[in-house]
Amino acid sequence: MVQLYEEAFGTYKNEKVRKFFWTTQSGFSVSVISYGAIIQSIKVPDEQGVTTDVVLGFDDIEGYVNRNAPYLGATIGRCANRIGGASFQIDGVTYSVAKNIGQDHLHGGLVGFDKVNWNTTVNGSKVIFSYLSKDGEEGYPGDLVTNVIYEVKDDDVLYVEFLATTTKKTVVNLTNHSYFNLAGHDAGPDELFNHVININADKITETTSESIPTGRFIEVGGTSYDLRVPTKLGDAMNKASNTIYDIRYTTYDDNFCVTVNDEKSMTFISRVVHPESGRYLEVYSNQPGVQLYTSNGLPSPNEAALEGKAGAGYRRHGAFCLETQVYPDAVNHDNFPSAILVPGDIYRHKVNYHFGAVKTNLPKVVGV
Repeated sequence: MVQLYEEAFGTYKNEKVRKFFWTTQSGFSVSVISYGAIIQSIKVPDEQGVTTDVVLGFDDIEGYVNRNAPYLGATIGRCANRIGGASFQIDGVTYSVAKNIGQDHLHGGLVGFDKVNWNTTVNGSKVIFSYLSKDGEEGYPGDLVTNVIYEVKDDDVLYVEFLATTTKKTVVNLTNHSYFNLAGHDAGPDELFNHVININADKITETTSESIPTGRFIEVGGTSYDLRVPTKLGDAMNKASNTIYDIRYTTYDDNFCVTVNDEKSMTFISRVVHPESGRYLEVYSNQPGVQLYTSNGLPSPNEAALEGKAGAGYRRHGAFCLETQVYPDAVNHDNFPSAILVPGDIYRHKVNYHFGAVKTNLPKVVGV
């Protein structure tokens, strides 16, 4: 039976930050805090029953407030990913939003949903986080009421649902930005490279050097983006670095266009396995895209590490993100799935994270 607990997690601007954590009989557990509606920890048993925290984060609120430039575990909004030129038009009206990454807009702006303390309500085994983003906040039109619902069940699945309503036509594209390493949050790049990944996508959105979509697509066949069959992540990253970037600086930060049968149903997005421990993560969502990010923005070996939980030093390529979403910069591309929410409609984004451990019948790894 699932147990749900609550405890204090410090204060932010004289408001109490609340922490909620679920535990199951298998030893699986999840912790979420009200600041940023952040996933603070996910502990998963391996095939021997040894439990390890598999998401990067901090032990206290000061870490999230002062050191969380990489958005570890955070809820991202109003608009995840990038908006080119930090502007968009709705019904002929131009809106300007913060330029917080070069000349573009990233992850909701200077004070996005990751930097506010959300209201909380408990309903059975669910915790509902609520936030009112007022008309004009970060340049976005309309009062936007947003709920993020977290739930853990005995099946060792973390269920997440994002809901939003607005008073004016606006842009909405929410996601969670957890950084995963199934060998453990402190295991680093060497173990990340040993993960085996596949993604249910036959194309990606083409982007400029500034990661802004061009409006065109790249078929993944024959490229380093072809992760349709299980592939060792380190091999794929090396191939990507040889053909696109230098692996010392970046590899994957790309939107994969999910092969969706029905946009209202839950679709398999990705499966990632860490063969040594047997731990796996399967992601299902109703969103048309997923951003694979290999933590390229974390400190390089020549820089001081980002100090995380239990004093762990987080570094570049020490974790992966799978951010389910509408395509980046969708508001500026008519051929992309729409990121516009209109009054009277409900934005509804579901994503399920299935965790487990298995040593037998691991998928065959292909070369890249």
